[in-house]
Amino acid sequence: MESTVNIQEIEKQRLKSTKWYANWRFITASALIIIVLIIGAGSYYQANHFNREININNIKVGGMTADQALNKLKTTVFKNVVYVGEQQILDGKDTTMGFTEKDLPAIKKLLKNQWTFFPSSKAKDYSLMPSTQEFYRNQTLKKQVEEKLLAMNQSLKAPQDAAVHLEQGKIVVSNSISGEKYDVASLLKDYDKHEYISEIRLNPVYIQPIKEDSEFIRNQQKKLEEFLAQTVDYKVQDKVFSLKGSEVIKNASISKDLQIKMDDAGDIKNKIAEVNNSQSTLNKDFTFKTHSGSVISVKGKGYGWAIDVDKEVPRIMEAFEKGEKSVSASNIYGNGWKGEGYGYEAISNNGIGDTYAEVSIAEQRIWIYKNGKLVVTTNVVTGTHSTNHDTSPGVWYILYKQTPSVLTGRENGKITYQVNVDYWAPFTNDGQGFHDASWRGNWSSNAYLTSGSHGCVNTPPSIMKTVYNNLNTYEPVVIY
Repeated sequence: MESTVNIQEIEKQRLKSTKWYANWRFITASALIIIVLIIGAGSYYQANHFNREININNIKVGGMTADQALNKLKTTVFKNVVYVGEQQILDGKDTTMGFTEKDLPAIKKLLKNQWTFFPSSKAKDYSLMPSTQEFYRNQTLKKQVEEKLLAMNQSLKAPQDAAVHLEQGKIVVSNSISGEKYDVASLLKDYDKHEYISEIRLNPVYIQPIKEDSEFIRNQQKKLEEFLAQTVDYKVQDKVFSLKGSEVIKNASISKDLQIKMDDAGDIKNKIAEVNNSQSTLNKDFTFKTHSGSVISVKGKGYGWAIDVDKEVPRIMEAFEKGEKSVSASNIYGNGWKGEGYGYEAISNNGIGDTYAEVSIAEQRIWIYKNGKLVVTTNVVTGTHSTNHDTSPGVWYILYKQTPSVLTGRENGKITYQVNVDYWAPFTNDGQGFHDASWRGNWSSNAYLTSGSHGCVNTPPSIMKTVYNNLNTYEPVVIY
């Protein structure tokens, strides 16, 4: 009996447990269905709506569908008011971004890109270019902003760069001074960052001067130091005169591309003048050793040269500016017909050289030397002393040669004679020279005192051709 009761109790408990399990399964299945439905609904929403903190072109589209976002982008109006700092400089016309229905696929693409399974509060700002380009803000308004800034700059104080210059041989750096002019290029770059902002507020940026402690100024100082350390060798004949920058350069300026320009000649002119005084022969007395070995002094006349200092100075300045190491003298002048100077190439024999003609009035004789060797000598008759037609003493040069020639004598503008000669080699501008004289009968050593020439050196016809052939244009003629 007791066994029967236990079996019934056990069966009763089993039935009760089976019913509870069936109920639990039903409840669990229902809950799962509800969860799936909730998740599905959320996933659908997420797939079709932008997350909460999403912006497109600075326009908030969080929680919107692609169609709603497009509509907001299409209808958002920009006032296009432009400020620099707190100052309004332009009030442009109202515009929109130019979005159309053609841009919906692009917005849907952004929607897909920003999708997350669960809602996200992460902020993102997408930039999207409308398919129809809007030109007003990008071109017209930007150009107006640029023109306005440039116009404003006209009345604003410009900054002053620090500057390096050479002053009385010392490198001086002037301080920079700040200005009020706007840095237009920088402001326009800032403008480009406000592409989708209704009010365009630009942070004031000013043109900055070059500072005295900048690398640029240091480079200029270094360049000027190198400039002062230069030496230009000035070559005159066979001598070299070293011109030190630190001694001759006084004032100079340097450009932004490190090109140096001397502001004045400094002491260069004085140095070249010193060289000229020591080396030139123009209008100076030549120390001359005669055929007999005696040493005399003869005044330079047509022969001689000098440096045109004023023309040489710019060449020396340019050499320093270009960093050239040497300059040879080139602007030489003298008493030639066209202002040319002769004898610059003659270095030996105190500037006369070893090829020349020597004329002794006292001895009435000439000697012609070639490379230091006597090639011809002969007696001559010079200008008449009693009538003041003396052959002019001095150091001259052969102007030209002509064979045959017609000699014309003039006094007071009137022709006094005309004679034919076979050879003619003048050495003065007023018509003195060497020529044959077939008409002369008196060739004595004292003929010149009362019956000499009109100033020329009459040479016996028998030797005149040899004399003529040994006289060369521009070679010196020493008369004493």
